[in-house]
Amino acid sequence: MQAPIEMTAFARDRLMFFLGGSDLEMQTIRALLLEIVPDRIQDKGLGWGARASAYREEIGQAFAAGRTPVLVELEDDLGLALGVVVVADHHGERAGADRPTSLHQVFVLLALPPGRWTRWFDLVAANDRGHIAEMVAMGASAEEISRVRAADRAAQGITPDEDQAGEHVARDPETVASGRLTLVRLPHARTATVTDRLDPALGGTGFQNLLVLSPAEANFYGSGELVMALDARFPGGWYGGALPERGFWGRSGDGDEVLLSLSNGLP
Repeated sequence: MQAPIEMTAFARDRLMFFLGGSDLEMQTIRALLLEIVPDRIQDKGLGWGARASAYREEIGQAFAAGRTPVLVELEDDLGLALGVVVVADHHGERAGADRPTSLHQVFVLLALPPGRWTRWFDLVAANDRGHIAEMVAMGASAEEISRVRAADRAAQGITPDEDQAGEHVARDPETVASGRLTLVRLPHARTATVTDRLDPALGGTGFQNLLVLSPAEANFYGSGELVMALDARFPGGWYGGALPERGFWGRSGDGDEVLLSLSNGLP
């Protein structure tokens, strides 16, 4: 069992949790909160990239009631000060292989004993931090990995049609930069439909670095050095993962400029 990491103590009975975009980790956090503090959860079923302003009124009500809002993977676009609110997140500057996941952070905020941490929590946290590679590194079985990834795709709301489209394009990926970059063009932004099928642990061909171009997004998976280079070159996107070794990066908009930059800049 991976022990949860220490965080600053807050009065558990004053915390009000506001949940961000849905995936397996967020659903796992929600289930834990429903078990421990069922009357102190706000969940609007938001998508990735969710912002605190989606809960503007509810956060104001929490302050008025003497509660401390906990922003779980919510971008703070309201300018709320740390100490007034608590942030539980593992993206951007909070990402890293040695940093606690959002699930770890919520577990600690709830002041739960280590014995309440489960194998499933280990798998969910590893999946969120470093995807399949992290689960392989922790000794997960092929059955466990398949179960986690299927649950994550379902939690993201991926439809059968989207899943089928991802399976189709993953059969014939392009290679650029002398094979150092794998390129897939996907008709939607549900990249898990491609990354899961390309991973060797699930029978895929594997990749060193992967760029998935969708009509409205570009998403990169691979070298941590390239993740940070992309964030510097194209600010305003999102990134995370098991940095500094490996991670992910993405942004909204046309991906051709991203492809050009990677094609010219891969070491």
